[in-house]
Amino acid sequence: MSLSRINASAATLTKNRTEGSVVPASGMCVTCVDGCVGMCEIGKSAYRGHEVIYPQPFGIITAASDKIYPVDYSHFSIMGTAVGAYGVDADPDKAIFPAVNIESRFGHDKGLKFRLPWIIPGIGSTNVAKNNWEGLAIGSALAGTGLTIGENVVGMDPQATMKNGRVVDTVDLKQRVKLFKDNMRDGYGAVIVQANVEDTRLGAQEYAIDKLGVRCVELKWGQGAKDIGGEVKIINLKKAQMLYERGYIVLPNPTDPKVIEAFERGAFKEFERHSRVGMVSEEAFARRVEELRKAGAKYVFLKTGAYRPADLARAVAYSSKYKIDLLTVDGAGGGTGMSPWRMMNEWGIPPVEIHSLLYNYTKQLADKGKYVPALAVAGGITFEDQIFKALALCAPFTRLVGMARGPIAAAMVGKTIGRAIENQRVPVYIERFGNTKDEIFVTATSLRAELGDAEFEKIPAGALGLYTYYERLAQGLRQLMAGSRKFSIEHIARDDIAALTEESAKISGVKHVMDVDDAEVKKILSS
Repeated sequence: MSLSRINASAATLTKNRTEGSVVPASGMCVTCVDGCVGMCEIGKSAYRGHEVIYPQPFGIITAASDKIYPVDYSHFSIMGTAVGAYGVDADPDKAIFPAVNIESRFGHDKGLKFRLPWIIPGIGSTNVAKNNWEGLAIGSALAGTGLTIGENVVGMDPQATMKNGRVVDTVDLKQRVKLFKDNMRDGYGAVIVQANVEDTRLGAQEYAIDKLGVRCVELKWGQGAKDIGGEVKIINLKKAQMLYERGYIVLPNPTDPKVIEAFERGAFKEFERHSRVGMVSEEAFARRVEELRKAGAKYVFLKTGAYRPADLARAVAYSSKYKIDLLTVDGAGGGTGMSPWRMMNEWGIPPVEIHSLLYNYTKQLADKGKYVPALAVAGGITFEDQIFKALALCAPFTRLVGMARGPIAAAMVGKTIGRAIENQRVPVYIERFGNTKDEIFVTATSLRAELGDAEFEKIPAGALGLYTYYERLAQGLRQLMAGSRKFSIEHIARDDIAALTEESAKISGVKHVMDVDDAEVKKILSS
């Protein structure tokens, strides 16, 4: 059985002519006919070339791998119990699921507090992030969780002011930070500013710390979607030229007269803007961490991706040695914007495998008495069962999971519903709940009561969508935790899950379901 869908995908707007009969190894139609207009990826590549590398249509989608990995989180099951309780009295009147505390505290001084144990781990300069930022920022802040401003936001801002190659003022980054901070409640949650090579050269994080009051910054080594720098499509010649002048890789060269002429006559319609690949070394890492702390950063994070095991070991070791506050590890297959489609499917270590390695490496350091950072794990997580399993797999070190596509989808749906309400064109399948925000969004009543009418009316529908999605995840997670009798995050353990296959047990080190509690079972039966 082929694990990949080759040569035809909704992500590249391609399909096979003989959809019911495709060669597994190549993805080609069994019979490739002379005269076909080229609906498949090979055919589309014959006339649009490199444009077909990327998911489409750019700017209004998120995309993630549709590869079927050998092991995923569905290959584990959550173990419930009928005995006892952790984190609350073992009393039926007290051990109820609404009493489960899912707050998470972390950082070198435990000074970061999240109401919910998840974070959006980095969405930056893509259109899908920018166009939904209002909902994502306000919704995350109201929920009391985390949101990371991803790479290239400063460099992509045409209104950013530069002096001697360093940023001194922005419009976009300033607004993104403000939207989050203005909607924080009781000190819960955090907005984090991430940096890649270009951001570092522009001084984006120093600017965010000094001028915008940002406390948390993140170094970025990579992500689960690709092993190259970030990229976007640019449809405006002047903007492409601006980015070229700011030092980005822009293809084709927007200053070349022949390229300009071709663009203006419509031979192609988009430029590609690429970021440079960072070169990791311990010396440079240590120096940058020290620079950020001297600049005033209170918390320094590291985000890495689905690189080979030696690189993961470096991330764990450096995070320990230089006292990083949060290490986020992303598994292969993720994506929020413009990752090359084949790379997204065929590159990197998948989530269960990389998270299992992460646990093993972190435990080795912990067993030696060394400092270990709080961990966040990411890679296709969307619902409460996956959140529980991911927290358990790397317990006791995990404090958060990372999610991007799910939150973006919720914000987009909320925004779309808001527009439908404004235009008085609510779809029938939603209209059965009502025609106003208060009727449609189930969290509206409680939020209105908490915030007051005036503040509630300021909340955009996209933020309500995200907040309501988070409310569902929170209640679902509390129910699962109560079933396992774990009434706070720190009590979740690896034996709260069981592997359903021998392969998942071998990879993760989690016991196979037939071997769970074996010692206790023998003791119970022998007595």
